Amino acid sequence: MGVGWNRQLPSPGDASATSVVRYGPDTATEADLRLLGAVSGKRVLDLGCGNGQAAIAFAKQGAHAIGLDPSADLLTSAKKWSEREGVKVELHQGDLADLAFMRADSVDVVFSAWALGSVADLTRVFRQAHRVLRQGGPFVFSVPHPMYDVIDDNDPDQPLLVRRSYFDRTPIDEQGAGPFADHHHTVGDIFMGLTRNNFRVDALIEPPSAQARSFSPHWREAFLWLPRTLVVRARKEGI
Repeated sequence: MGVGWNRQLPSPGDASATSVVRYGPDTATEADLRLLGAVSGKRVLDLGCGNGQAAIAFAKQGAHAIGLDPSADLLTSAKKWSEREGVKVELHQGDLADLAFMRADSVDVVFSAWALGSVADLTRVFRQAHRVLRQGGPFVFSVPHPMYDVIDDNDPDQPLLVRRSYFDRTPIDEQGAGPFADHHHTVGDIFMGLTRNNFRVDALIEPPSAQARSFSPHWREAFLWLPRTLVVRARKEGI
C-alpha cells in the first residue's frame, strides 16, 4: 500500500471527508499538527490533489484553493465534489512539477499529501514550488515514510521482516499502483533537495499512527511499529 491512498474516488455524500486536511492514512491531521496556520484569504496550491478532499477543505476555510493532478478522472471527481459541497476550487491537470500556469511569488502556501511519493525527481517539484511561493511561505507536505519501504506489510505472517535496503532507490513495484508507483527517497534525499533549492526546513514530524481516531481500510498492524508517514514543513528563502 503506497502512494495511492489519496487517489481513491470519494464515497457519495461523504461531506466529512472534505472538512479535514489529512496527511496520510491512519495518522495525524492538520488539526493535530497545525503546520499551515489560518488559510482564510490565502492562495493555497495542493500538489497531487487527487479527488480534491484537501483542496475542498481549504476552500471551506476561505482559501483560494488551487489543485493540480495528473489524473483527468480524479479532477472530474474533484470538480463534481466541490460543486456538491458548494465551494470553488481551481483545478489543473498536469505533472506535479508543471507549474508554468502560475506566476512567480503568487501563492501563500504549497501543500501536498502523500502525492510526492509518485515523483521520481523531487528536485523539479521543489524548484517549482519555490518559484511560485511568496517569500517566507510554507511548503508543507507528507510522503510515505521512507523507513516503511523496507518491509512488505502484505505478509500476514512476517509483516516486519526487512525485505529491501533503505538505500535502494529503485521504484517500488506495487500491484495496481499503475503510473503512481512509489519512488523511494531517503530522509536525507528530501532534506538535501529542499535546502539546495533554498528552503529552510523548520518541521520534520513522524506522527504515530496511534493518533488516528479510527482505522481505515488501509490499516496494518505494522503501523504501530514503524512510522508510516513523514511530514515536512519548509519555508522559502532566497530568490
